[in-house]
Amino acid sequence: MRKADIPAFVHAVIDTGCEICAVGHRWYVFGDGDLPPAQRDAIAPRLREIEETFGERDHLKMEIVAYLRSIGRYIEIER
Repeated sequence: MRKADIPAFVHAVIDTGCEICAVGHRWYVFGDGDLPPAQRDAIAPRLREIEETFGERDHLKMEIVAYLRSIGRYIEIER
């Protein structure tokens, strides 16, 4: 994945119905764990397709976090 692909990646995940958000300033999470089982089963193939389409993204973790925060999709961590 390239830095320029981050918005498309994030919005592809959002379009599945999964939440994706930054957690603090260092992490982000996304997944289908909060969805009802039937909906989770229905979107699992789409999530795999998104991961295959965009490829490796670990090297862009901080940029993904920054993008998520810039669009208001974050959770603050209290210390």
